[in-house]
Amino acid sequence: MTKNIYPPSFSSADNESLSNIPAVAGGNCEANAPAKSDVVVGWQSERDTPSGMRDFTRRRRLHDGWVKGGRDPRLAQIDLNAVRGNIHALAMPELKRLSMLPNRVERNPLLTLWRRLRGKTSNNEKGRVGSASTEGSIVGWRATATSRRLVLIALIIIQTTIATWSLSNTFPYPWLKASEIAILVLFAILFSWISLGFWSAVAGFWMLWRRKSEFTCADLPIDERQPLRSRIAVLMPICNEDVTRVFAGLEASYRSLAETPQFASFDFFILSDTGDPVRQAEEEIAWAQLCAGVQGFGRIFYRHRRNNVRRKSGNIADFLRRWGRDYDYMIVFDADSVMAGETVVRLAQMMEHYPQAGIIQTAPTTVNCDSLFGRVQQFASRAYGPMLTAGQRFWQLGEGYYWGHNAIIRTAPFIKHCGLSRLPGHAPLGGEILSHDFVEASLMGRAGWEVWVVHDLGGSYEESPPTLADELKRDRRWCQGNLQHLRLLFADGFRGGHRAILTMGVMAYASALLWFVFLILNTVELAAQTVLPLVYFSSEPSLFPLWPRWHPEWAVALLTTTVVLLFLPKLLSLLVIVKDRQTQLFGGLLPLCVSISLEIIVSTLLAPIRMWFHSQFVVVTLMGRQIKWGPQFRTDNE
Repeated sequence: MTKNIYPPSFSSADNESLSNIPAVAGGNCEANAPAKSDVVVGWQSERDTPSGMRDFTRRRRLHDGWVKGGRDPRLAQIDLNAVRGNIHALAMPELKRLSMLPNRVERNPLLTLWRRLRGKTSNNEKGRVGSASTEGSIVGWRATATSRRLVLIALIIIQTTIATWSLSNTFPYPWLKASEIAILVLFAILFSWISLGFWSAVAGFWMLWRRKSEFTCADLPIDERQPLRSRIAVLMPICNEDVTRVFAGLEASYRSLAETPQFASFDFFILSDTGDPVRQAEEEIAWAQLCAGVQGFGRIFYRHRRNNVRRKSGNIADFLRRWGRDYDYMIVFDADSVMAGETVVRLAQMMEHYPQAGIIQTAPTTVNCDSLFGRVQQFASRAYGPMLTAGQRFWQLGEGYYWGHNAIIRTAPFIKHCGLSRLPGHAPLGGEILSHDFVEASLMGRAGWEVWVVHDLGGSYEESPPTLADELKRDRRWCQGNLQHLRLLFADGFRGGHRAILTMGVMAYASALLWFVFLILNTVELAAQTVLPLVYFSSEPSLFPLWPRWHPEWAVALLTTTVVLLFLPKLLSLLVIVKDRQTQLFGGLLPLCVSISLEIIVSTLLAPIRMWFHSQFVVVTLMGRQIKWGPQFRTDNE
């Protein structure tokens, strides 16, 4: 794919569009005031700046830096005298404030049990009664989810028990030392983690092979031309991001949505937490140019928040307090998100036809990767992602993931139930909840609303870190946020599916440390058996020696089984692609097989590096060291 699938609309031709910006009551410029010049190159005096654009010297520095820094010089060709009235009044709609209070979460399971034994109902439980409508509910999915999860747990337990027993047979003596017990415990945890991924992949393969689509709101009968009854806000929270990239992506989504019959039901909001004043000024200029280029004034809004409280979750909460009452749903973007207009409309139609849904999450496809590392990640996302996502959804059903972007949310229950409270104690495990998306999905489920992942809905895109170093920087932030979920695993009212998701988020990083310790213990044990003298008699009296016995065949069989569990899902993905006749999307069958082989080699080589760094991340987080959350490098040029 080409890198720039969404070219920006910045050009000198926007001068004509900018002249059509409506004047706003209270502005300092007269409607018919003659311009001093047709084109202003830079700002020569404060009188030449657009009325309402404050901090003239900052914008003059911005203009100089924009041109000298190699940015698009055509930005200097804007007819600034044509931007009339109060630009900040154009940037934001009228405020209609409401409150969004933090929801208290009881984290002590013993206290929750004691209250229930005494017949007392918490305020949270009272608020959950009747909060979600049952009209239009997909009947029977909860019973199906329970049975599927029980089967999944049984398969994992059986498989892990057999594997752990096999490992115990590789030890030379019938009795177990403390180090060997520790090895068995760690192995059981890690093998069950591998087994979970394997059986989820098998379930996804079964779903895609049979094209089985029960319990999915994506299959609800909907007339694509039917107008929407609701109002939807498309939100793009940003913080010190690349301005050109952000607004180009937003423009691509806007233009695609403008081609649909339901376009009038949508508004767009750029929610900026940018702290750099120069970059924030760039955002204001880019917003004005975008609105002028697509005639988006009154439909595309820009809000800059001075105090970056609670990062992205606080950014969205601020929007909901200001304008949440105006919209039935909100679609949350990330700074690198792009969504097709048909996909956006389809999400809104699903929400209208399925009133039980609180969140509907799409499965974004990775795009725009040029580096070798990025291409490998993009290929893995394209080849394996659909099957793995379908497998996770197989047992999650209406208690699914929310990844914080490329999803639609019902605003009223989100405002009522998903306000985040601070965790007791100090950071990194206390304080503000950093990985807020999993917690918000859990709170939505606790209130009786359903969270669905629509794995087979296309037109949803994102970007990935271009290098391994950038990925590890992102993982360092995510690790701290996910480890906070340890304190919420037994929160009152969370549903089983969401508790499992929180646990998997913790294990995504804690498993690296467990693998590291497991390998160290095995190395020490092998060294001890090699160096130390053999023991022929146990501590109990015995007339006959106990000869040590080694069973390398058990070790080989166990290693082979582990390799199969790790790599068989990739082969299953290949079979699904061939069955669906999609090999041409990967250049043909032979290039697809070669790509899978190369991806296996690269991922195998990178696995110990990731394990080492993720282990460090877990250790330093548990030691109390926190990190600063900054903008993510999203493209190869950065």
